[in-house]
Parts: sequence; C-alpha cells; structure tokens
Amino acid sequence: MKTDYRKTIYACFIGYIVQAIVNNFAPLLFLTFHSTYDIPLSRITVLVTVNFGLQLLVDLLSVGFVDRIGYRASLLAAHIFATVGIAALAVLPGMLPDPFAGLLIAVIVYAIGGGLLEVLVSPVVEACPTDNKEKAMSLLHSFYCWGHVGVVLISTLFFWLFGIENWRLLALVWALVPLCNAFLFARVPIAPLIKEGEQRRTIKELADSKLFWVFLIMMMCAGASEQAMSQWASAFAELGLGISKAAGDLAGPMAFAVLMGSARVFYGKFGDRIDLDKFMAGSSMLCVLSYLCIGLIPHPAAGLIGCAVCGLSVGIMWPGTFSRASALLPGGGTAMFALMALAGDLGCSAGPTLVGAVSGSYGDNLRTGILAASVFPVLLLAGIGISRRKRPAAA
Repeated sequence: MKTDYRKTIYACFIGYIVQAIVNNFAPLLFLTFHSTYDIPLSRITVLVTVNFGLQLLVDLLSVGFVDRIGYRASLLAAHIFATVGIAALAVLPGMLPDPFAGLLIAVIVYAIGGGLLEVLVSPVVEACPTDNKEKAMSLLHSFYCWGHVGVVLISTLFFWLFGIENWRLLALVWALVPLCNAFLFARVPIAPLIKEGEQRRTIKELADSKLFWVFLIMMMCAGASEQAMSQWASAFAELGLGISKAAGDLAGPMAFAVLMGSARVFYGKFGDRIDLDKFMAGSSMLCVLSYLCIGLIPHPAAGLIGCAVCGLSVGIMWPGTFSRASALLPGGGTAMFALMALAGDLGCSAGPTLVGAVSGSYGDNLRTGILAASVFPVLLLAGIGISRRKRPAAA
C-alpha cells in the first residue's frame, strides 16, 4: 500500500507557521516589555540578537546530531522547545527577580526550537514523494509569510479587543500551535532523505564542490535581499510618509509579507509550467529594480511601491535556492540543508546590517542604505547563471 504523505506536508506547513510565531510575536511586545518591566530598549534589542544568533548556532550544530537521533525525534524536540519557550514568555518574567532574565531564558528556549525547525522542515518536504518538489517547496515557504501576517493581525485584533495588558494569555494561546503540531509529527510518515542506492555526501565532499559554494552564496544573498527590506520597511514607511507606526507597519512589512507569500503560492500553484531558473532570474532583476526605485526616486509613494514589489520579488529566492541545490547536489542530506540554512541566516543578518551601516554613514539616509543592498540580488542573479550551466554529474 502506498504511503500517504499529505499529512506530513501539512504538518511541515504548520511548522513554518510555528517558525513565524517564534520570530515575530515577541517583537510586537518590545515596548510593552519596556513599560511593564522597566527594561531599557538597549537591553531589549539583545533579545533579537540572541534569538537569531542561537538559531545560527543550532543550524551549525544540527549537522552533528540530527541524523543520529532521527528526524522525528528532532522535530518533536523542536516543537517542545518552541512550546515551552513561547509559554515561558508569559510566566518567567513575573516569577524571577529580574524580569529581563525571564524573557532571555524564554527566548533562548524557543530559539533552539526555531533553529531546529529551519533545518528540519525543508528537507522533510523535499524527501516526500511529490510530483513537483519545487512547487511543494515554494508553497511550504509561503506559510512562513502567512504565519507572519497571521501573528501580526491576530495579535493586533486580540490587543484591540482584550487590551495589551492581557498579552500573557495570548502567549499561552500561541504556544498551543507548536504543541498541537508535535502530536501531528508524532504520527505522520517521514520519508528517508537519502534515496535507496544514493550515496550520502560528506561535509568534505560538499566543501570540495564549487557548485555547493555557489549555492551557499546564493542562499546568503536570498536571506539578505529579503531581510534588508523587511527589517527596515516599517521605519522607511514612517520616515518617508510621516504616517503612524500602525499604518506604517501595514503599509510596509505587512504589504511586503503578503506579496512575498503570494509569490510563493503562485509558484506553488503553477511551478510545473515555469522554468525555475528563469523565474528566479526574473525575480532577482525585479528585486534590483525595487531597490533602485526606493533609492533613486525621491517620491514617497514610489518608495512604498518599491517596498511592496520587493516582497513579490524575493518570494522565490530562498525556496528556489533550496530546490536547485537538492536537484544538482543529490545526497546532500542534513549537512547540506543545515549549512544552507546557516548561510541564509547569515544573509538575514548581513542585509539589514549593511543597510543600517551605510545609512548611518550618510546621515541616517535610509534610501542610500537600501540602495547599497541592491548588491545582494545582483550577486544572486550571477549565481543563478553559474548554476544553470552545471549538470548534476558535474557537481
């Protein structure tokens, strides 16, 4: 009897929603933490650094233990860490003498879960026997976008109806999502990553492949192209248009996330009719144009349109690079996916950092900083051209 992997794929979709909760719920409460617990904003920013920094570390360490303990056990551990960490946000700050220590412990715990999910979910979907893996991968990554949108909208509605002072209750509600998904992952079938008769590549073999390094650079540029805009979209909308923060968030990061998710759903629906390399190349060129639009056209509306179009353009970059690496480097297994996730996270940090550094050097001019970040989609486009000329046997 043929095994049905549809529930496995659905569980992976929810896994990326959990990842979105991990990364995007606490930032909505930063000002609340500041006012409730009298924590300086300079200390609160440490929570962001610890979250993404620890996820980077988990990406790296997972190479050594995921294959040993198995994907199911690792996925269950990821969801348990996420559940406990999100719930701890509501409990620990009020229990410990130093509320910041409680917040930090909570972030550390759920960051471990988030890092594991980033490494595990994509290869599980890639291993499922689907008709078009590129479509499945694109659709999978769209759920992070919808999770991001859902976290912001549902949390905002909750705060409006019940008051932001009841945020602890909402944290416990969000913690139910990874808890329920853990039960789902305990039962669904998980296909082996390495096909029968296929040789698993070692880290040394991957490192000896020039094509692997091309994909690492592409992955870094995909993360940088996405987050360089995403992290600064709210500030740019406020600065450029002079509107309120709530409106700026809706016009900036919300529009960005919706269009990024829409691009992934589009390819997930019609990917079997579209050449992935050409779609990624066209998206990279559109991304460059969006950065140029923001950096060179002084009209605020043009900048806002550029921000939204950027979300549309970066949608395929991350899942598309995963899919191309899987096709051209068979047998990469956990090591390849973990190292690519690491490269992507480095890009997620490097992109916003470059924007901030260049903007600061030019008198806090965000347009100039965003213009400098156009180097990332240009490099990604070059990587697509190089990888397109390679054949699996030549990797």
